[in-house]
Amino acid sequence: MMTLIGVAAFGMAWMPAITKRTGISYSVIYVVLGMIVYMIFPAYLVEPDPIKHNNAALYFSEMVVIISLMGSGIKIDRPFTFKTWSSPLRLIFIAMLLCILAAAVLGMYLLGFTLATAVLLGAVLAPTDPVLASDVQVGAPNDSQKSETKFTLTAEAGMNDGTAFPFTWLAIVLAIQASGSYSSLLNWFGYHLIYKIAIGIVIGYFVGKLVGYLLFTVSKKMKVLQTQDGFVAIALTLVVYGVTEMLHGYGFIAVFVCAYALRHYEKGHGYHENLHSFTDQIERLLVAALLILFGGSLVTGILDALTWKMALFSILFILVIRPLAAYASIGFSKFHYKQKLAISFFGIRGMGSIFYLAFAIKETTFDHVPELWSIVAFTILLSVILHGLTATPFMKHLQEEIEKPKKSKKISVEKD
Repeated sequence: MMTLIGVAAFGMAWMPAITKRTGISYSVIYVVLGMIVYMIFPAYLVEPDPIKHNNAALYFSEMVVIISLMGSGIKIDRPFTFKTWSSPLRLIFIAMLLCILAAAVLGMYLLGFTLATAVLLGAVLAPTDPVLASDVQVGAPNDSQKSETKFTLTAEAGMNDGTAFPFTWLAIVLAIQASGSYSSLLNWFGYHLIYKIAIGIVIGYFVGKLVGYLLFTVSKKMKVLQTQDGFVAIALTLVVYGVTEMLHGYGFIAVFVCAYALRHYEKGHGYHENLHSFTDQIERLLVAALLILFGGSLVTGILDALTWKMALFSILFILVIRPLAAYASIGFSKFHYKQKLAISFFGIRGMGSIFYLAFAIKETTFDHVPELWSIVAFTILLSVILHGLTATPFMKHLQEEIEKPKKSKKISVEKD
């Protein structure tokens, strides 16, 4: 297993270049590799069954997501205002909620799930994934190529992995009520929806500013504190996530806000590139292993409970529900229609969904657990294939045909 992960990590060093040349995302390559290896050597490898090993799936996916959120926050250059961030905010507060609602309704009436299980299905699949979305996200800090489409998708993925958490808790509360135990919806609203989001934002912001003050202000006066080590980003990820969770806030939100606050303390400083580079390398190392395990799970039983209705649900979610919900939320924006189509279609599903499902199952008892895992795994597989094969060429088309000409025209007008 160590040899396999080592080879996968070694190959990841060339994956960005391979993806750029072939137009095929590394996620497709690694999932296929995992499927092949587990079909040939299943007895020699770790069992990749998230149902039997729920804790392993929970903690592994959790670590990958928080590191990815740190990387996402660090590379966003745009200052925050409600106007300049209006598109990702609409995707969070309109598109994501519509996705949860539509998935829950289909879960009850198409799949025959209980209310709690249907809501959980919607909450698990609603957030887009920051881990597998590198092909549609902005580049490294201070990257000269600005893309409105990539900014929107990056900001959405960074924010909605935390803002979907209250709805996972809503499903947990409904499941507890269905079992005959007491759990208050009013408490859910005040505690899980309002308090935990607020705590995540506040702690993330102040920790990010505090660390920025230490790294960029205090270190100028005290040379002993000067550093260019990128692993500070990983250490900061663990600290802010741990502190926020201990204070019962949403750590996902805190990590992203912290990274963004740090990034904008002294935005033009080259140290941000070191922080992002190290975070990106650690993320790709973990993702390589997780994708191989996911590919292995696909050929060792996670899809056994899948029926044609469940497969239809996944297809509808990827090709109809998410695109329509997203397009409805940004339909009146000033984007070119191709940008709107890209933002709507590239709602990539991935490791965040694995975390939320594993988390909810650990908290309480749900019906149809094997079916939930089959649906989530099949939806992620569809996303990996469809988005992994189309993201790079479509983003290249947008950059060359729409966003570059628009930028050039703007510069020409300013010169005139």
